[in-house]
Amino acid sequence: MTNPLLLSRRSFMIMPLALAACKPGWSVLELSGLTMGTGYNIVAVDHGKSVDKAALQGAIDGALSDVTAQMSNWDATSEISRFNAAAKGESLTVSRELAEVMQAASDVHRASMGTFDVTVGPLIDLWGFGAGKGHGALPSDAQIAQAMGCCGQERSVAQSGNTLTKTNDGAEVYLSAIGKGYGVDHVARAISAFGITDYMVEIGGDLVTAGRNPEGQPWQIGIETPQSFDRGIMQVVGLSDLGMATSGDYRNYFEADGQRYSHIIDATTGRPVTHDTASVTVLTDNAMLADAWATALLVLGRERGMKIANDRDLAVLFVDRAGDETKSGFKTAASNRFAALTA
Repeated sequence: MTNPLLLSRRSFMIMPLALAACKPGWSVLELSGLTMGTGYNIVAVDHGKSVDKAALQGAIDGALSDVTAQMSNWDATSEISRFNAAAKGESLTVSRELAEVMQAASDVHRASMGTFDVTVGPLIDLWGFGAGKGHGALPSDAQIAQAMGCCGQERSVAQSGNTLTKTNDGAEVYLSAIGKGYGVDHVARAISAFGITDYMVEIGGDLVTAGRNPEGQPWQIGIETPQSFDRGIMQVVGLSDLGMATSGDYRNYFEADGQRYSHIIDATTGRPVTHDTASVTVLTDNAMLADAWATALLVLGRERGMKIANDRDLAVLFVDRAGDETKSGFKTAASNRFAALTA
């Protein structure tokens, strides 16, 4: 089944900080490690040099363990794994945290006309983008229809408060497109509990910022040019008290018979998207929703996605291909909210 933590999203760059510019009496805490099949990076400003770094690391580890126990498909004892193993009609009482994520996933699913779907795993496997899968012959219409029978968020999962009920036999939930963002937010809350007000938390390309960076400026984040052969900067944005996620189609794809097939699957058609949008960056109040909306809007593409972004006052930057993959071969389009936030 699909690797729920397969990442091709690290489509940003944290611009270098002149840490020596910190004021006397400050210290900068930098922590990094591995989690959720990817890496995490944390930069926090300790204004009074009063935070025990080991204690902070312990709190971060605990927060990450919480998310794994609730949402990891690789942990057979996790809440989501137990739901996936349930029979049709079986209900499971889950934690408040998992219920929150599932409700958010449902909200984005409906708002995106079904293109964001946490049950799309069988289609990702069918097209050869799952763990250990290869790109063989293109799937037939019959195979796509059969895989779609196991998908469909609204007809697969029913939720009432903290209770999830499986309503489609064979359906499984994978939270890679929203759970990682939730993990960022959960770690951020653990950091805030230490009285830290200025920090940046990033996991696998999803991030959230609070306050200012060590130079006293908004956190400077570079959005990557969506090309597979180089890591250039398309645009730098200054973030403070915002979450951010970028989703792109340019690192995980294959070509067959002159046609390009990316890992971005439209759950409503069962096929990879074919529009020209190469990446989508979303800024929101938290990383969880930025994570989900970046995926949803990439599936939709700029032409359909821009209307939703403006109607819902979402801050979104669409990057479309406009020729060959060079920096001059792309064009950007910003939603009204993104333009206002980055003016």
